[in-house]
Amino acid sequence: MASASAWRSAARQLPLRLTVGTFFLNSGLSKRGADEATAEGLQQFAATTYPFLGKYDAQRFVRLLSAGEIAVAATLLVPVVPAAVAGAALTAFSVGTLGLYLRTPGMRQEGSLRPTEQGIALAKDAWILGVGLSLMAEGVKNHR
Repeated sequence: MASASAWRSAARQLPLRLTVGTFFLNSGLSKRGADEATAEGLQQFAATTYPFLGKYDAQRFVRLLSAGEIAVAATLLVPVVPAAVAGAALTAFSVGTLGLYLRTPGMRQEGSLRPTEQGIALAKDAWILGVGLSLMAEGVKNHR
């Protein structure tokens, strides 16, 4: 039987895991049926920051991106996945997208970390990084 501490920890994590998990699930599912133009646009955008992604077929790239987002969603939404594991998956994904934000011209105001209007969609990954790090910290704390 789970301890009261474990139940409190799960209750604290629930809003974070449900909110971010459903966000990722929606994003991953919406990319599953991407048309060629959408796939090419996503791949070209990612390849400007991460050139190795340009070697993939655009449709394959979007399928992998979709699968990655769905996998992150599953780690968050399936309650038996430990917080540290879910947090690590979320953190890794958000670090990649924050790299796009930091390294893609036009995403930030000149000489600042503040987003431009175009950069807001990627700047939100800063809070996703925070959620991932919080889950990892909670998972490590509970493991001790």
